Amino acid sequence: MAAAARINCSSLHNTLGFLNPLHYSLNSKANHLRTVRHFRRNIPSSFSHRAVFCSSAASNSTPLEPNEVVSDPFVLTTPLYYVNAPPHMGSAYTTIAADAIARFQRLLGKKVIFVTGTDEHGEKIAAAAAAAGSSPKEHCDIVSQAYKKLWEDLDIAYDKFIRTTDPKHEYIVKEFYSRVLANGDIYRADYEGLYCINCEEYKDEKELLENNCCPTHLKPCVARKEDNYFFALSKYQKRLEEILTSDMVKPSFRLNEVQTWIKSGLRDFSISRASVDWGIPVPNDSKQTIYVWFDALLGYISALSEDTEKPTLQTSVSLGWPATLHLIGKDILRFHAVYWPAMLMSAGLDLPKMVFGHGFLTKDGMKMGKSLGNTIEPNELVSKFGSDAVRYFFLREVEFGSDGDYSEERFINIVNAHLANTIGNLLNRTLGLLKKNCQSTLVTDSSTAAEGTKFKDAVEKLVEKARVNYENLSLSSACEAVLEIGNAGNSYMDERAPWSLFKQGGAAAEDAAKDLVIILETMRIIAIALSPISPGLCWRIYAQLGFSKNQFDAATWSETKWGGLKKGQVMGQPKPVFARIENLTEGENGVELPKKGAKRKEKSPKAQQAVEA
Repeated sequence: MAAAARINCSSLHNTLGFLNPLHYSLNSKANHLRTVRHFRRNIPSSFSHRAVFCSSAASNSTPLEPNEVVSDPFVLTTPLYYVNAPPHMGSAYTTIAADAIARFQRLLGKKVIFVTGTDEHGEKIAAAAAAAGSSPKEHCDIVSQAYKKLWEDLDIAYDKFIRTTDPKHEYIVKEFYSRVLANGDIYRADYEGLYCINCEEYKDEKELLENNCCPTHLKPCVARKEDNYFFALSKYQKRLEEILTSDMVKPSFRLNEVQTWIKSGLRDFSISRASVDWGIPVPNDSKQTIYVWFDALLGYISALSEDTEKPTLQTSVSLGWPATLHLIGKDILRFHAVYWPAMLMSAGLDLPKMVFGHGFLTKDGMKMGKSLGNTIEPNELVSKFGSDAVRYFFLREVEFGSDGDYSEERFINIVNAHLANTIGNLLNRTLGLLKKNCQSTLVTDSSTAAEGTKFKDAVEKLVEKARVNYENLSLSSACEAVLEIGNAGNSYMDERAPWSLFKQGGAAAEDAAKDLVIILETMRIIAIALSPISPGLCWRIYAQLGFSKNQFDAATWSETKWGGLKKGQVMGQPKPVFARIENLTEGENGVELPKKGAKRKEKSPKAQQAVEA
């Protein structure tokens, strides 16, 4: 490699030439470039020239009333999903989990800003568009819309959907880049190394597999040499070590991974590409585009701005930043827990309060993703089993944060046992008894019906257990706590046997009528407590209890307190709220047929399939 003069960072920080890329002329390039191979820079830990940014609201904001308390919004984000291919189950898993968390926070009465969207720039996007015979923009429009359609089918109630091709996003990215540049944290240099096109990042040789294969995508990295702009990540080594605590990165084992990366020594990273046309141009250097990750991470802020304005960084930040929770897959943890905090510190912005890295869903023990070509089609799952079943299975069966596995047989068994039997059948048979013996009308308030029973206390303890688990992002345990309420209701029904009491007449029949009120109150509580997980199912339960859609939508967690059903309320007609899923087997010509009785010898079930998170 040709020797080049090392940049004198301390002398360049206050020079116009460093702050403006236009001052790198061809004639002076040799004096301002370095040829680097997996390099590190020694940059002072602090500078006198520091970007100052005010994130407070505008001075003309509405004054607060005396003693009024304004809480920060709960800002929750999924990754901005890469549109090189249609959405897969991994993207759906992250978004289902985020939606459940957002719905729970809304139940608590918090203002929630749930951000999702699509990442639409970069080399892979241009290549995918070319392969499909379309322009990059046309390709992005189609795939981004596919994400929106899937989120609709999965009952995802997001508040903001940002596309990195949105004009407002480009404004934010360019202003942010300029702030980081003004803070002395961007410089220009040559870089030579092994590049993973699928990850869109350079890799250290020590982390690669045999034949320089990327450990994530199992494809060889390519040698590449470029003249790029770099972000001075190494400058923030010490500060990142100090701020990255168990409160910021979860689960704790993900924090351990991050701390190991940092302690091994941070390297500055390239934030532009000279070989990629499909991207946001570097300010004052149209020959380069901004690196896709430096671009996409800013979507969490640009999403907060209004669509009708030409936003600024200040206005966007004032509308909700910092994020309360970044929810991501573990494969992009480094970008969110190392690169992103350093970028924000450079720009003088607050850091997100938490980054939660969940695990993968597997098939045959292997992580799945679009680049590996072994994903399952989420639209097929939703079409086949319904949104409630898909949401419930993945949130109940995968311990949030850890890896999990999918098989169709287990899927069917779980949702049938939990949703169709434990919950759906309990409601159906209780309403049937109420219709037969009480004209579908409650004979007393649920609070009165439960007097002198321990059942109410048991349910309230389980409700509190569910709440704590939701708040701790233990979504599987929250599902389990709600299911325990259903199990308790079934046990109570079997122990009390109201069908027998009704036959006895007199006081026994009166007690039986009260028992039905108790069980239906239990169902009302389940409908609220499980609504973050399976909102469609819970609305159907609420409707059969005689409530309107507006009442369901306005329900809060406080309404899980016992006593919601009142004397004289008329219940709906009993009908299944969740249809039992028939186990399927392959018939002739690959046609799926319901399993018959044991007398018929059946062919083997369909091969297991799994999905990525």
